[in-house]
Amino acid sequence: MSDQPEISPRSDSQTQFRTTAERIEIGKSLRGKLPRITQANWTPPTNRRDPIDILEESNQDRMAQLIPIRYGRMLRSPFTFLRGSAPLMAYDLASTPNIGINVQACGDCHLLNFGLFATPERNLVFDLNDFDETHPAPWEWDLKRLVTSFVIAGRDNQLSEVESQAAVIECVRSYRVRLREYSHMSPLEVWYNRIDAQTIIEAAPDAKSKKFREDIAKKARRRIIDNLFPKITDSTGGRHRIIDQPPVLFHPAEEDFEEKVREGLEDYRLTLSDERRLLFDRYNFEDAALKVVGIGSVGTRCHIALFFSEDNHPLMLQIKEARRSVLEPYTEKSQYDNQGQRVVVGQRLTHSSSDIFLGWIRSRHGRDFYVRQLRDMKMSFPIEGCSALQLKRYAEYCGWSLAHAHAKSGDGATISGYLGKGDQFDQAMAKFALAYADQTERDYQALVEAVRSGRVEALVEEDL
Repeated sequence: MSDQPEISPRSDSQTQFRTTAERIEIGKSLRGKLPRITQANWTPPTNRRDPIDILEESNQDRMAQLIPIRYGRMLRSPFTFLRGSAPLMAYDLASTPNIGINVQACGDCHLLNFGLFATPERNLVFDLNDFDETHPAPWEWDLKRLVTSFVIAGRDNQLSEVESQAAVIECVRSYRVRLREYSHMSPLEVWYNRIDAQTIIEAAPDAKSKKFREDIAKKARRRIIDNLFPKITDSTGGRHRIIDQPPVLFHPAEEDFEEKVREGLEDYRLTLSDERRLLFDRYNFEDAALKVVGIGSVGTRCHIALFFSEDNHPLMLQIKEARRSVLEPYTEKSQYDNQGQRVVVGQRLTHSSSDIFLGWIRSRHGRDFYVRQLRDMKMSFPIEGCSALQLKRYAEYCGWSLAHAHAKSGDGATISGYLGKGDQFDQAMAKFALAYADQTERDYQALVEAVRSGRVEALVEEDL
C-alpha cells in the first residue's frame, strides 16, 4: 500500500446534523490534506502482486469446470479483461489516496454495469444494475473504475485518446454537478429521484439521437420473460423444462439438485415482505438449471428457476451466489453475515427502484445467494461500434446515476465540497483513467501469456 494522507472518516454523530453549507466547507478543507490533482496519480507499487495470482485466488471455491470459460471471456479484449478483474482493481485502488468519506460503493462500477430496467410500476429507468460487490468503501474507487472503463472501451472502438478522455471528463463533470444538486435536496427528494428513460429520450439533442434512444427503450421493453421462456424451455410429460445448452445452461448432475432448490426457495420466501410473499405464492415451481452469467461471475453458482401461475403465466428468477465483496479485504468486514443479504441491502440503498422479488438464501452447504427476477427489461448500452459522441453522451448519464447512488448512501455535500465547481478533479480523473487503462492492458497481456504458457486454461465458447 502507498502512503496516504492522515484523513479519518467522520462518524455520523459528527456530521448528521451539520448544514449542507457546513459540510461543503468541510469538503473544501480536505483539499489541503489531499489536493485534487494528486488523485490523478497511478504508479504500480514496486511490491505489486502478480495479477494472475490475484485472479487465481479469486477462483477459490468456484466450479472448477467453469473457470476456463471465465478466462476465455476475459481473453476477448482488454475491456472484457477489465470486466472480469474486479478483484485485481480493488487491490490496486486500495493503494491510492482517498479523502476518507465512504459510500455504499458498487464495487464493480464499469460502464456496462449501468443500463435500463423496469421499476415495479413498469416504468423504464436508467441506473446501476450490478451489485454483487457492493460494500461500504471510498467513493473514489467507484469513480476511478468507471472512468477507466470509458478509456478501455474507447480504445476497443478505435477512438483516439482525446476522444476517450472527453468521455471521462464528461462523466466526472456530470457526477460533480449532479452531486452538488443532490446535496441541496432533502433526503427524501434524493431517495425518490430517478432517471427515467423518457427524460433521456426527451433530452436528445437531435432527431437521430432521439430515435436511437427510443429504439433502445423499445428493445428493453421487449426483454421480458414472456418473450424469453419459449426460447429456452420445452414441454415434457406435461411439465415445462429448461432446455440444456451446455456449457452455459444445464441441469447439474446431482440427484438432489431440484430438492435443494425447493428448500432454498422456502427460505428465500421468508425474506420477502408479507404482500410480496403472497404474490410469490401464486406461482408454482416447475424447473431449475445452472446458468453461466457475466464474466467476473463465471464459476460461481448461478441458477435460474422457472415458475408458472395457475393460468400458465411465467415467472423466472435468478438465484445467484453471493461471495464476500472484493472490496472487503481493504475496508471493514461486512455487517451482514449472509452475503446475499449484503447484496440486497446494498442494492436497495443505492438503487432508484429495486426489484419486488429481491431476497436472499443460505444453502444447506453454507453458501449464500440472492434472488431477483431474470431479464426484467434489463438493457445495457450497445458499446460495440459506438461513436465518440455517443460514448460521451452515455458518460453523462453514468456519472449522473453514480452521483445519485452516492448521494443516497453517503455524505454527498462533503464530497461535493471537495470536488468544487471547477474542472480540476475532472482533469485529474482523465489522467488517472489513461494511466490505469495502460495498467489494464499490461495485465491483460499477462493473462495472454499465462494462457499461452499453460499456467492457466482458457476455453473460448465460440470454439465449442
